[in-house]
Amino acid sequence: MEISRVTQCASSKPLEGKVALVTGASRGIGRAVAIELARHGAHLILQGRIAGALEETDDAIRSASGSPATIIPLNLTQSDRVDALGPTLYQRFGHLDIFIANAGVLGALTPLAHITDQIWQNTMLVNLEANWRLVRTLDPLLRRSEAGRVVFVSSGAASGKKAYWGTYAISKAGLDALARTYAAEVANTAIKVNIINPGPIATAMRSKAYPGEDPATLPTPESIAPMFLELCDPDLEATGETFNGREWLAKK
Repeated sequence: MEISRVTQCASSKPLEGKVALVTGASRGIGRAVAIELARHGAHLILQGRIAGALEETDDAIRSASGSPATIIPLNLTQSDRVDALGPTLYQRFGHLDIFIANAGVLGALTPLAHITDQIWQNTMLVNLEANWRLVRTLDPLLRRSEAGRVVFVSSGAASGKKAYWGTYAISKAGLDALARTYAAEVANTAIKVNIINPGPIATAMRSKAYPGEDPATLPTPESIAPMFLELCDPDLEATGETFNGREWLAKK
């Protein structure tokens, strides 16, 4: 899709008063997006596995925005705790304006015939099932927002054209289908649901997949974060679409 169809944020703080949940917010793209949204007025809810890492993101948010974030140490493999997240946030905030579904794992880069049960199950649980559970538990809160915005982080690997990327590719293909299905189901509401394929970004996951690559040659997570801000714009009209980070960066 042409990125020019994403609206530009006119106000310096277009997200003032908005409540935003970012998963995988302790590092990489999630951390950068959380800081970007906070800089533009949103109150951030940070999910990650390690409390100390989330506290570092919170410190950065305080420096950037002057306001603290809400920290939720949560392993997305703990399905019962994921299911309880919606009611917990409802008690605290009453609604949710923005959900950035960023958390994910690479799994193992290995032939399909060599994938173990544990690797398959863990990758699908974090990348796909957890996001379904998050949609299920957060949907009532998003419907209470005047302009609910959901952004799923996918990958070009979802095309299934890369050998040895089986578990990751299949999980992301499923995530794309989940996102488009949810977008269709909420088409008559104020919720807009879109997908970002960031492209090659200097993250820990990228380094694990391409250990010989120089991260200095890649765009930083901070460079792609404003793209997420655009898809959180309350005036956004696009929904059910996929936006390509490489194309977006090329036009900046």
